[in-house]
Amino acid sequence: MKLRDLKAGDQAVVIGYEESDSSYRSKLLAMGLTRGSVVKVIKVAPLGDPVKIEVRGYDLSLRKAEADVLLVESGQ
Repeated sequence: MKLRDLKAGDQAVVIGYEESDSSYRSKLLAMGLTRGSVVKVIKVAPLGDPVKIEVRGYDLSLRKAEADVLLVESGQ
């Protein structure tokens, strides 16, 4: 499942990354979105871009292209 599939208030665990531009993956890793990290969706903009999430105690906004690289597993 991808981050865009979640709604505000949902939590998920990062399980991996899509095969795509490695610059997005590096950027996500630098922001703390590593495998096993728990993310909570705070808010989704009306058109889905950006998505505001909470990870490791701080808020982060991701664009659609960045969020689509992130694979998550619902729950936790």
